[in-house]
Amino acid sequence: MLTLTALLVFTLASTSTSCADSSWLTRSHSCVGSPQVWEARPSPGKGLGVYATRTIEPGDIILSEPPIIHFAPSEFRDGVAYPLNDITATLQASFDALSPGEQAQVMSLHAYMTPAEKAGDQLMAIFRSNAYTTGDSLGLFPKGSRINHSCRPNTSQYWSANLGRRIVYANRHIEEGEEIYASYIPLLHPHEARQRRLDQYGFKCTCSACALDQGARNASDQRRQDLAKAFAAFESQLTLSVPGSVVGKRKARKNAEASIQLVEEIEKEGLADYYIKAYHIAAVMHARAEDWKPATLFANKGYETSLLADHNARSAGTKELQALTNHLINKWNDHLRDKAMEHGK
Repeated sequence: MLTLTALLVFTLASTSTSCADSSWLTRSHSCVGSPQVWEARPSPGKGLGVYATRTIEPGDIILSEPPIIHFAPSEFRDGVAYPLNDITATLQASFDALSPGEQAQVMSLHAYMTPAEKAGDQLMAIFRSNAYTTGDSLGLFPKGSRINHSCRPNTSQYWSANLGRRIVYANRHIEEGEEIYASYIPLLHPHEARQRRLDQYGFKCTCSACALDQGARNASDQRRQDLAKAFAAFESQLTLSVPGSVVGKRKARKNAEASIQLVEEIEKEGLADYYIKAYHIAAVMHARAEDWKPATLFANKGYETSLLADHNARSAGTKELQALTNHLINKWNDHLRDKAMEHGK
């Protein structure tokens, strides 16, 4: 009788952390430390950029960096950003507590200032232009701030509360000499909306997605808007309960088919930050349709993708995907066992 093993063996790309704890820029803007994974050097039209000094594989850690400034801001308003005027005193106190060398690192960062701000606070402009969210707080990361934006980034990032570090890792193969990109904004918006969100950083994006001809860009925009709607529609259906009615089963089958399209469109757009969410949805939708093989494979794919960032499987999200995969393996085994018993009659 055909069975599945409950033990899944995952082969992860070897990881290497560079420049996390060392002096990070020489006078030639090169990252120092061993092994050398990236260097900061001029990027045409973008000031400094970050470039791979060797081939980097998916899952390789490019940067693991603690925040040089870190504190909880006041209330966040989506689309408006944090009301930074309310945190000026906290920011200044955090900056004053730094060593002269650390202060120099902060003040060397790019600061976009509107005409009204030209005579304003440069420290606040630097912080607004470079800070990242870290859970419920904000953090400033001088090394990672050198990574330029793309709407199809080749890295993903997350805040590790356990380590107190922002981790940047490759989400696809990166060639030696290729520029490394991150994303500054949510990416399921059309081109014009993304450009407006980037106004706070003072530049217009010219990445591979934004540089498409009008027809291809319109198609990309439509995909991103459709993906945002699909994620919202699936959100209320993420339960493993199998429908009992004929109508419910028919709907479950249609949702399973739609989830495959969701995965295909996410991968076509190269939106790696959304891969795990899409794989999770596809796994659950196929489980609701009692299609155990693709359900298990999608759950496993989500788990493997999650492990690219969370190598030690410590996060709640990774543990959830691991449990889901094991549950679906058991369901698939039960299904195969029942079919074998039927054939044996």
